[in-house]
Amino acid sequence: MTTAYLRAKREWTVLHRHPWIFSGAVERLDGDAGPGDVVRVADARGETLGYGAWSPHSQIRVRMLSFDPRRPADAAFVADAVAASVARRGAAAFAPHAGTRLVHGESDGLPGVVADCYDGWCVVQLASAGAEKFKDAIAAALVAAGAKGVYNRSDVDSRLHEGLAVEGAAATGPLAGGEPPELIEIHEGAVKCFVDVRRGHKTGFYLDQREARACVGALAAGRDCLNCFSYTGGFGLACAAGGAARVENVDLSAPALALAEKNFALTFPGGAPCETAFTCADVFKYLRLCRDRGRQFDMIVLDPPKFADTKGQLMRATRGYKDVNLLAMKLLKPGGVLATFSCSGAMTQDLFDKVCAEAAFDAKRDFQVIARTRQAADHPVALSFPEGFYLKGLVLRAT
Repeated sequence: MTTAYLRAKREWTVLHRHPWIFSGAVERLDGDAGPGDVVRVADARGETLGYGAWSPHSQIRVRMLSFDPRRPADAAFVADAVAASVARRGAAAFAPHAGTRLVHGESDGLPGVVADCYDGWCVVQLASAGAEKFKDAIAAALVAAGAKGVYNRSDVDSRLHEGLAVEGAAATGPLAGGEPPELIEIHEGAVKCFVDVRRGHKTGFYLDQREARACVGALAAGRDCLNCFSYTGGFGLACAAGGAARVENVDLSAPALALAEKNFALTFPGGAPCETAFTCADVFKYLRLCRDRGRQFDMIVLDPPKFADTKGQLMRATRGYKDVNLLAMKLLKPGGVLATFSCSGAMTQDLFDKVCAEAAFDAKRDFQVIARTRQAADHPVALSFPEGFYLKGLVLRAT
């Protein structure tokens, strides 16, 4: 087998079971390997450390699959890893109308692989050369575990760093089981949502915010709620189900808002129990408009898209997070609740706390932290891979 030899004293990350080996840690490649091919990983003395997928176009040159020198990684190994990951989700994996993440990348031992399941239909994102190489084995393993079918939504820009296509049949389309339904219905408690797996964000829905939606919904009773970056209405639906007096969903995407309206009708077939509004607008501009008009709210939810993909973009991202939180803080009534989130992996929890504290200082408002949220339990974080912790949430009460 082709071997990637590491530089002297660069094996410690592998020994600590971190799955990424950067290009600067590789001394040489002994043999030939194409994108996604499995290579033996050895220290400078030639001792086998494990096996990983080779990514010649990426700064992350090897993504470890097997840390067992006696177990080379092949299609059977990957299939076993998928089966083990699904088994960890238990009965929630393929429950009727459930939405569950079945594979969470490196934290489930499958670098670059995301698999979300919606009412039995799996949607995968394959963001690394190794994930692409083993896509047939991954799809077959998901079907063997109980999936009705597997749909590929690998239209993510991170694939460009791997030399992979992000458009066309190589990135999207059925992998097993034929075409999924146009809209798939999932349930979160009393809330029901349609998921568009072909055109929706990510794999179609933000399953990682499940627990945060429950937290926010439990605080919404009697409140006038502004749900910013609403997408298909997840937080707004939770607020309405929690007894909110009014819910306004704001998003720049008209198609997302149209689906949000369908979701409200699905959840509340007799009509929403509160006043609702669906506003197509840029959130930053809309918050400024509300400020200029003297509008105030009892609850504001800020769930923006990722502002920073890398540490190099972090400075610009912190300005964006501070601006949007400052605007929202000024619009809250006394006793109002702000639920604010960051899904930028480069944004640490400490830095996010500081950004929100600075926004509160500039707003001349005092806030109490009444809850912290993170990604849902089916999005685990391996102790050896802290990068897997990306979703941070603060629930603040204005005093």
